[in-house]
Amino acid sequence: MPARKIRWYVKAQLGVLLLPAGLCFFAEAAIRKGILTWRSLATASTEQLPTVPDAGPWFWYGILGLILINAGVGLMVESGLRRGYPDNG
Repeated sequence: MPARKIRWYVKAQLGVLLLPAGLCFFAEAAIRKGILTWRSLATASTEQLPTVPDAGPWFWYGILGLILINAGVGLMVESGLRRGYPDNG
């Protein structure tokens, strides 16, 4: 298999793997931000709400998620729409 086809295949598969990984990181950031918001509402309220674990750095999870989403979409578009499967020529 020529190097051009292997490079095309690796780029396409990497894009397919990066997109859902980015979506997972982005969703994790949204969940962590929601936990922090819920915690701040719980401390301001007079009701006794269950304790919430530490939410962590939601901002960096979101940034990493957006980077992975954009990289995955970019690799898929570049390998699929622009070039398509390399011909035998």
